[in-house]
Amino acid sequence: MKETLKVGDVARLEYKVPANKTVPHLYPEAHDFQMMPTVFATGFMVGLMEWACMKVLEPHLDSGEGSLGVHIDVSHIAATVPGQVVTVDAECTGIQGRRASFKVVAHDGLEKIGEGRHERMVIPWERFVARVNDKAKRARVGEISVVGKV
Repeated sequence: MKETLKVGDVARLEYKVPANKTVPHLYPEAHDFQMMPTVFATGFMVGLMEWACMKVLEPHLDSGEGSLGVHIDVSHIAATVPGQVVTVDAECTGIQGRRASFKVVAHDGLEKIGEGRHERMVIPWERFVARVNDKAKRARVGEISVVGKV
């Protein structure tokens, strides 16, 4: 990771919530989820918060690096319906070697819907993929591949 990442660096992500990011779509095979209202699922909100933090890190990664979420502590305090735009603001609050900490806040245009903190670890992507593929072989499942530009 480049030494350009600084505490206070920020990114903003805006996302229009589609129907397939609501609670019944989180685990379609789970009857309990099927019975819940079609509001933005906490699991998808967490993913959106991680994505915003990845955007903070993106310009500071060296070629071949990526980042993995290693800790999340957030609240989901208000419902959001499909069609609303969720804005997530992520701010780097700490850097310890390859680990970066972030404050995250999500808003749906009417109210704050979630907030908390998240940590990501910067890793050499190819080495991580090799370790996961080794685990997949030991578990007797298929291999993964690096997708997209890292």
